[in-house]
Amino acid sequence: MTAVIVGAGQAGAQTAAALRREGYAEPVVLIGAEPELPYQRPPLSKSFLEGDEAALPLRAKSFYADNGIELVTGERVTAIDREGRTVGFGDGRRLGWERLVLATGARPRRLGIPGEELAGVCMLRDLADAREIRSRMAATEAVVIIGGGFIGLELAAAFSGRAEVVVFEATDRLMGRAVTADMSAHFARAHAESGVVLRFAHLAAEFIGRDGRVTGVRTTDGRTFPADLVVIGAGVLPRDELARDCGLAADNGILVDATLRTCDPAVFAIGDCARFPSARTGSSVRLESVQNALDQGQHVAKQITSGIVGEYRSLPWFWSHQSDLKLQIAGLADGHDRTHLIGDPGEGKFSVLAFRRGELVAVESLNRPSDHMAARRLLAAGRTVPFDEATKPGFDLRAYQRRTQPS
Repeated sequence: MTAVIVGAGQAGAQTAAALRREGYAEPVVLIGAEPELPYQRPPLSKSFLEGDEAALPLRAKSFYADNGIELVTGERVTAIDREGRTVGFGDGRRLGWERLVLATGARPRRLGIPGEELAGVCMLRDLADAREIRSRMAATEAVVIIGGGFIGLELAAAFSGRAEVVVFEATDRLMGRAVTADMSAHFARAHAESGVVLRFAHLAAEFIGRDGRVTGVRTTDGRTFPADLVVIGAGVLPRDELARDCGLAADNGILVDATLRTCDPAVFAIGDCARFPSARTGSSVRLESVQNALDQGQHVAKQITSGIVGEYRSLPWFWSHQSDLKLQIAGLADGHDRTHLIGDPGEGKFSVLAFRRGELVAVESLNRPSDHMAARRLLAAGRTVPFDEATKPGFDLRAYQRRTQPS
């Protein structure tokens, strides 16, 4: 039974490797639209901008041949025929499959405003985007970053000290979809102290330019901010067009069940493009993280190899490095109703414990990696910390995790 994986990002590459690791002996084909070997995306907004490109590939080229994985790069799948069990390419070629894994990822959200085509208006999603931004860094004197999420703030940290940096955030706080208000406020203070100008509730109305190059950003209130580089980091949209076109259900991502199967039991969807029922929140979620991509790839590979159906229940965790701010998150704080801080925010080393109905659901740790690991062990094991326990004087998350760990 040929397994075809559409998308050669971290989710797709992990699925291919895991299939072989689990003992799958049938043909495996991994198809990527980009010409490069499958690579890591997180460094693109961090170390890659400093010139570190060698560490990007997930695996050496020889790995795929040595493990009997047919790697197809620079080719985009344009159609899926579910009845005929084939995928099609732009030149009319077709490839058969018995098991199909969609790991098509996500694309940057465009603003759709005048001037978006000007030179110097960039996005950051893939290696080509990162190379363009890096090539412009030395000559950039003023950069405007649209979006105060992880990517936008990582870029702000990379440009801080090199150029004047302005960040537009459409809402009233940074990283609002990802972190609690407590952590958000700390990051806002830290970035402001480093010289980054934060503009909340600011929306870009137009990119202005001269001779085809961007020179500034005009906001909806009529103000103009000078910029010789603009980076749009206003979120992403799932690449679910292939699924929609072949009749698979999609709504802010390809809809899958708890086993990561679509409405067609021979087709799985994983990673940034997939929306799945979360046992931790009780709702349907779409997660954009390396952990989720890797764990879902592993989960699907086990099911394809063994034929045993199982629910995906991995603990979500995330990270973002913004200069000397090392943020790590375990769990999902969606719907939390209380928080409690441990550590010392004044020293830049603390954790925010997020609770829902009195039980711990997520921990955000800044420069406290041991808290993060303790939280991951606790939450992954289905254990929690009652709010009343966490607020006792001298509470230590690491000690609590060790003390309550089953023998």
